[in-house]
Amino acid sequence: MRTVDLCLDEQVDALLLAGDLYDGDQTSMKTARFLAEQLRRLSEAGIRAFIIRGNHDASSRITKELIFPDTVKVFGGRAEAVPIERNVGDFSVVIHGLSFTQPQAPDSLIGKYKLPVSDAVNIGLMHTSLAGAPGHDVYAPCSLADLQRTGFQYWALGHVHKRMVAEGSCTVVMPGISQGRDINEAGAKSATLVTIQDDRTIQVEEHFTSLAQFERVDINVTGIDDWLDLVATMSRSLEQARNGVPSEHLVARLHLTGVTPLAWRIRRDIDVLTTESQERASVVGACWVEKLETSCQPPRAATTVESSDPLLELRRLIEGDVIDSDAFKAELAVAADELRKKLPVECRDIFGSDEAAFRDNLALLARDGMEDALARLHADQKGEH
Repeated sequence: MRTVDLCLDEQVDALLLAGDLYDGDQTSMKTARFLAEQLRRLSEAGIRAFIIRGNHDASSRITKELIFPDTVKVFGGRAEAVPIERNVGDFSVVIHGLSFTQPQAPDSLIGKYKLPVSDAVNIGLMHTSLAGAPGHDVYAPCSLADLQRTGFQYWALGHVHKRMVAEGSCTVVMPGISQGRDINEAGAKSATLVTIQDDRTIQVEEHFTSLAQFERVDINVTGIDDWLDLVATMSRSLEQARNGVPSEHLVARLHLTGVTPLAWRIRRDIDVLTTESQERASVVGACWVEKLETSCQPPRAATTVESSDPLLELRRLIEGDVIDSDAFKAELAVAADELRKKLPVECRDIFGSDEAAFRDNLALLARDGMEDALARLHADQKGEH
């Protein structure tokens, strides 16, 4: 909606959408109706929309059920070149597009596009992973050099959720997404306003569009030994984070770090502290705590074998003789693999998508488990409830 508002405010000639308007398993017609309503707003203002279908759109059940206004051009599986209506005497602007017909596109699509129209500004719409990006499968792979050799003046790309701009004789923009969906898409999100100057050069401007912004907020609590001081520190950090984001709302994941005598209690009472932080976030306003994590460590003043604290000795034994031992790692891997096989296919990457990530995640889980167990033993030792 913010993107459409931008189009209306700037009185643009056209909105370009480079695919993946919704996820492939999206079946809600409420989403479809919302999209059609926003495109209708553009149509009523005389603004055209040009859309290509990406890998998620190609697999969506509702893709073929959407009915758009006549001002909306949805490109099909064969490349087309569509001119934008201009005033008499203005130079021509042609939009080139090609949609995915299947969820997979392992080969480059550049060769399937029509040649640039002579004496016109040629703009291409493509859904592509370019040369690949972390967390994204390969779709319609190509390079920036491939795009720049096409003779087009501008390429509007879709698929990768991180913004990328390459300016020059052929400007290429991967605008990312206009709204983050979860903490893994942290940061302000935006749309790109493109202006074709009278000399046919391309000018691009980033405009923030995300209503809610996900952010990871690290809070160092080293030296804090009072629970109320801890809560006050979290509150100040939330307020600073809230003031530092351009979006209307902040959704934060807090991560407590540092050395503090409260480390045991923080880990044991993480649920209580989470509730407390959520309450403080509501006081800050337009701010929510999505999750609270901790990697805090207790002070280790006594590090010799003669230490009188049995929990410190137990920690040394676990760290030195258990967690890093080959036997423990092998047994943990077997248990995790058995659990993974019982999960639905779409959830099996929970431990990592390759062997290295699998080992690293198991090591983190083992260490977290140790810290949780020691925290509870510490509470029992102190007689805390």
